[in-house]
Parts: sequence; C-alpha cells; structure tokens
Amino acid sequence: MEQFSLLFSGWRWQDILDIVFNAYILFRLYVLFRGTNVLRVLMAVVVMWIIGRTANAMGLVITNWVMQGVITVATFIIIIVFRNEISGVVRTRSVKFFLWEVPRTQINTPVRIISDAVVELAKSKIGALIVMPLKTGVDSIIGSGTDINASLSREMLVNLFWPGAPLHDGAAVIQRGKITRAGTILPLSQNRHLASKYGTRHRAALGLTEQSDALVIVVSEERGKVSLVKDNQIHEVRDLDEIETLIKQYTGGPEPVKKMRRQTRELLVAAMVCLLCTTGLWLSFSRGMETLANYDVPIEFINPDKKMNIIDASASRSRLLISGARPLVNALTLDQMSIKISLDGTAVGKNKLAITRQNVQLPPGIRLKNIEPDQVELTLDTMAEKQVPVQADFSGKLPDGLIMTNIYVLPDTVKIRGGELALDGLTTVFTEKIPLENLATSGFVNVALVMSPATLRPDEKNKRVQIRYTISERKPNDNTKS
Repeated sequence: MEQFSLLFSGWRWQDILDIVFNAYILFRLYVLFRGTNVLRVLMAVVVMWIIGRTANAMGLVITNWVMQGVITVATFIIIIVFRNEISGVVRTRSVKFFLWEVPRTQINTPVRIISDAVVELAKSKIGALIVMPLKTGVDSIIGSGTDINASLSREMLVNLFWPGAPLHDGAAVIQRGKITRAGTILPLSQNRHLASKYGTRHRAALGLTEQSDALVIVVSEERGKVSLVKDNQIHEVRDLDEIETLIKQYTGGPEPVKKMRRQTRELLVAAMVCLLCTTGLWLSFSRGMETLANYDVPIEFINPDKKMNIIDASASRSRLLISGARPLVNALTLDQMSIKISLDGTAVGKNKLAITRQNVQLPPGIRLKNIEPDQVELTLDTMAEKQVPVQADFSGKLPDGLIMTNIYVLPDTVKIRGGELALDGLTTVFTEKIPLENLATSGFVNVALVMSPATLRPDEKNKRVQIRYTISERKPNDNTKS
C-alpha cells in the first residue's frame, strides 16, 4: 500500500498537463486510423510493449530484449508497409478534421433516394460509383475530386453519372444526406485473384474497402449489374427491387439514435483507454528512471526568540540524499530545497535539535532518502549590554630614532551588545591592527573595533574609534621603549 501511495505521490500540474496532452494525441490517432490495418498493427505493438515492460519488471532480460527489438522493427514496418494510409491521414484537407473533428457513422442517409437512383442507372446501363462512409471516414484516403456539398436527390445523383457530365468518371461520396464530393478517384485494389468480369470500377471499390469500412455501390456500364462492395467483398445484387433492403442491411444495425449512442460509448471508452495508457507510460518512464543525488542544503532557523541570539551552531548545512525521476532530479536547484528548523521551546545554553523529514521541503516528485547530519547543536544566549574599555592594538615598530610618548583613545569605552555568556568573559575590546612602521609624525587614525566572538556587536555610534598619538625624536640617553 505504501508503494502504491508513493507511485502517485508528488504529482505536479505539469505532469497532469503532460499526460492529458499526450492522451489526446493518442486519442486523435485512434480516431484517424480506426478501422484501418494501421491501428490493428499499432495495437499489436502496444501489447508487445506491455509484455516487454512486464518482463523487465520480472527480471526476464532476454524477453525484454526481444520485445524491444521486435518493436523497433515493427515501427519501420508500419512506416514502409502502410505509408499510403499514413500519407492519406497527413494529407487530410481540413485542419479541423485532423485536430478535433470526429467522423460520425451515417445515420441520416436517405436510402430510398439512393436505391431509386441506382435502379435507374442500372436500367439505363450508366456506370456509377457511390461511396457511403460509415465509421472511419474516407477523407484521409481519397483526396481528389470536387467538393459540391449538394442536397441528395435521385435526379442529382443520376445527372452526376450521366455520360458527358464533367464528373461522371469518378465516384460520388454521400455523407449525412448530402453529396459532399464528386469525381473522386479511388485507390485501386492490388488483388490479383479478382475475376476478369470485374472492371476498373469494381477494383476501385475494392481498393477503398480494403482501407476503410465504407460501403461502395457499383453500377456496371457494360452489364447494367449492381454490386455492393464492403469489407473487401463484392456482393452482386440479383433483384433490383431488393437494393434498398440490402443497403440498409450493409449500413445496418441499430436505429439512428442507437447508432449514435453506440459510437459515443465507443469513443468514450477509447478516450479512457488512451488516458490509462498514457498514465501508465508516464509512470513507467518517470518511476522507471529513478536516480539518486546528494545536495548540501543550508539550514534555516525560524521562529527565534527576539531576546536570544545564536552563539554557535555545529552545522550550517545538511547533506540530503534524494531520489526521483532523472529529468526532475537533473532540473533541481538549491533554491527549490530548504531545511527549516523551528527554535520554539529552546533555552539559553546548548540545545540539540533533530532534523527530520518534516523539516525538509522538496519539490513534488522528489523523495527524501537520508539526512546527514540528522541533528544540529545550537548554543543560545540572552541579549545584554556592557560598557567595555577600548585598547589600541599596534603592530610592528616605529622607524629608528622615533618614540611614541602619548596615546589617547576616543572614546575610551564603548557599549557592546551580545549574549550574556559572551559578555561575561569580555574585559577589553581591541581595535584592528595599526602598523607602527607607517607612522612618522604625531597625528590620529580612525580604526574599527574587532569583536571576539563575532556574535558581539558594538554600539552603532562607536563602530570605529579615533586613536590620537604623539611621536617625538628619541634622545641619545632616552631608554624609553617605543
């Protein structure tokens, strides 16, 4: 249970966006390729990938290696073998269709009008190709033709294929009760076992049904025969009076409302599967590429007592051993991590404070493995003030023949603020070093005070003092030391 909770812990909004975005891309690929051989091969690749990841988790090295090799080869096979179908999708004329449009199953097709037109064309021996896309759509397969978007009627359909009409040689596409395109050229089937009695129209109808689930109605110009082509099968119509019934049967199934509901359920299930697959892929990559790293993070003390001061600390940093996905760990910076220790409940003197996981703040997706050191020793003291005499600190010696006769410090005492423990042992505060070798005449110098320990602070007005001195020439019998 703990492992399961760790699996979904530390999610960022970027992770959610990453999963949703890629799930939508996967869903769009499903919509664009559903019903085609490309999708079936892709599903097989996904199954092999799942087997490979499972084998890797179980320690089956050879199986995992084989699956990776097969997936790599399958990727090239898909690109080479199905390049026409992929090219058809890439050449989709509408950006809207490519990005978010969903091809709908034919639900409003006026079958009676189509059947009447087909009977008239057959009796007149006028060749015709009528395409009725069902679930997958054909826009990605047939990119030629003329967009007419005309209302469907028997007269309109017959006139399109009438000899001498500008668009009579191609196929007409009927969608949602309208003739959307005419004069389209369909991909020819490469089936070598097709009977010789079937001409180019039948071969074109077979070629389209090999790549989609469309129903294609073929009217033979030579024989006046009608054939329904679907799922790569040619079904000849023996009785023209049964054409309407047969079209309903092949487009068939439930009533329009039930069709729409079934397709909506199918798309919702596909969307959920895409979301689950993308989430699993994200977890596989992010949790599967776990890495460890050490960071020296500064320790920050919070909630201090204003009356107390930190005199000494055993550590100012602590080394954190963290783990997480390699991209997240590589992108980490020190300002994204912190160690905060509260000083509530501390007292004057030495205090030992533990550094726990609650004191450490890390970005989402990063987990803490170890803390070293896991405690810090602090020396705290209450603040106080003390008036301390100042003494000038000279270094070196005066030039030959000179002697310093008088020294005055202004002011001669200063107020020092700091912890009581530190102030108790302080009897004198010294100035910074004053080199004697640079002094040749009487004068003065302004110097800073040196605080020891460094936690002590002088009064703001007396951070620097003035040293006045008198220098004179040494007399031959003067034994005074400089």
